[in-house]
Amino acid sequence: MGHPPDLRGDSVKPPAADSATTPFRQRYGASPLHLPLALASFALACYAGVRLLEGDALGVALWFVGAAVLHDLVLLPLYAVADLAVQRLLGRGAGPGARTARAGVNHVRVPAFVSGVLLLVYWPLVLGQVGHYTVTTGLPSDVFLGRWLLITACLFAASAAVLAVRLWSGRVRRGRGGGRPAPG
Repeated sequence: MGHPPDLRGDSVKPPAADSATTPFRQRYGASPLHLPLALASFALACYAGVRLLEGDALGVALWFVGAAVLHDLVLLPLYAVADLAVQRLLGRGAGPGARTARAGVNHVRVPAFVSGVLLLVYWPLVLGQVGHYTVTTGLPSDVFLGRWLLITACLFAASAAVLAVRLWSGRVRRGRGGGRPAPG
């Protein structure tokens, strides 16, 4: 049986085996190191799962289901709409500034993602809902919101600085002759 035809009607051929391809890679599809690393990561995940479920298995299962439902039904639509708003705000046209606009979107996405992960991990402290951490951290519970906001502001400022340097260096390269026609 041959390979299925592609959309143009030509037959799709498997990639040619070069001299460096081993029989293991041809059969398995990846480096020989991939298999033991994948098995080790599965073993570590199973160990962590068993340890996690030793205490309150039903509570952990409910937490995972609740987290999945919260993410899929509430958070995903929220950050999809926010991402779409940022893309529209910064422009998505096909003109000469489109590449800059796409780069600008990523300079908003990355600090927003890191800030969101920090909020997700430390939300009880950030929202001041847990007072008994004062003994553990040595800090009053009302300082975490301000610090999270400061970290978020620093992330966005650093991202804006990186974008400004990228834009400036791109203009400097174009100004040095990158876009001029050759004399002659």
